[in-house]
Amino acid sequence: MNSRAFYNEMYEADGGVRPHYGPYAEWLRGTAIEYLLQKQREADALYTRLGITFAVYGDESGVERAIPFDIIPRIMQPGAWKTIDNGVCQRLRALNAFLKDIYHGQEILRAGIIPAEHVLGNKLYRPEMRGLAVPGAVSVTLAGLDGVQPGAEDSNFWEAN
Repeated sequence: MNSRAFYNEMYEADGGVRPHYGPYAEWLRGTAIEYLLQKQREADALYTRLGITFAVYGDESGVERAIPFDIIPRIMQPGAWKTIDNGVCQRLRALNAFLKDIYHGQEILRAGIIPAEHVLGNKLYRPEMRGLAVPGAVSVTLAGLDGVQPGAEDSNFWEAN
C-alpha cells in the first residue's frame, strides 16, 4: 500500500514536479496567490451569473451554489486522457444499449439482471416509448458523465499512461 494519503498530479512523492507539469509549475511559482484567488472569485461569480449552479438536495434554503471550479488545472498525459475518452465512449454506448433494451426486447429484465419493478415502476420510465425506434438507436445524445480520480493506491495508472 502506498504511504501517501492522496495522489498529487503535479508533484512526485519526493517533491519533484512531474514532467508534463513543468511549464505550468514554473508559471505558478512566479504567480502571486492574490492573483489566483482573484481569478477564482471571478470564475465563481461568472458561473453564478451564467446559472452554472446546482441545488443541494435536502437544503431547505433553496440557495443555488456555483458548480465547483478549481482554478488550478489538472494536466493529464495523453495516454491517461485516451483511457478516460475510451471509458466515456464505452459508458455512452452502454447507456444507449440499456435504453434500447428497456424500450424494446427487455432481455435484461427477463434475465433478472435488474428487477423489472426497478425499471417499469420507476417514475421516469415512459411506457409510451416502448417499441419506438429512435434515429440511429441513439437515445442519449448528450450526457454529463462524472469521473472519479483514483486514490493513492491507484496512482500508477496516471504514471503508466
